[in-house]
Order: sequence, then structure tokens, then C-alpha cells
Amino acid sequence: MYEHHSKPLLPIRQFIYRFLRHALLAMVVITVALGIGVVGYHSFEGLSWLDSFLNASMILGGMGPVDELYYPSAKLFAGFYALFAGLGFIAFAGILMLPFAHRFLHSIHLDSKDTEVRSKK
Repeated sequence: MYEHHSKPLLPIRQFIYRFLRHALLAMVVITVALGIGVVGYHSFEGLSWLDSFLNASMILGGMGPVDELYYPSAKLFAGFYALFAGLGFIAFAGILMLPFAHRFLHSIHLDSKDTEVRSKK
């Protein structure tokens, strides 16, 4: 999926395509995480679909739940979902940053090879 360090840097057009694929993957991860939250709030607390969406969105956004939870199972779900959302945010950020980090490290490696070649001459 990524070019080997001995290969040249990926052209900008292909790099943008790579980033867009990562962004699509990140959106899929967010959609799945949001779906888990919506179904969980609807199932465990009996909230409407719209209120479930609101609560799940707020948890994923780091704001916290909107509605008060009454059932112990809903409170347990909300706690685990909040932990999951925190890890999901880290995964989302990692997926988006990976192409940039790889390109940066690859360019540093190419620069260091240039320096080595010049110093040997």
C-alpha cells in the first residue's frame, strides 16, 4: 500500500488519492461507531431514534450525553461507549494522519540518502 523507502516519493496526485481513500475509511469508522451508539441508546434506554442519534453524536464529539439515563444497562452502555468513542477518535485521527506521516518520513529518508551520496563524493 505504501512505497518502499528505496522508491521515489509518490507524486502529489497519487498522494491526494491515497489521502481520499484514508478519509473514506475514516468516515466508515465514524459511521459504524455512530451506528453502534444509536442502536445502543435506542435499545438500552428506549430513546427515540433521533434522541439516540443526538446522544451518540455528542459522545463521539466529546461533549457528553444529552439525556439523563435511568436504566443501569443504559448507564453501563454509555460508559463503555464513551471509552470506545475516545479510542475511536484516536483511530480516526491516526487513519487521517497516516498518509502525511508516511510522506514526511519518506521525504526525510530520501533527504538523508542524498546527504550520504554527497558526503561520499
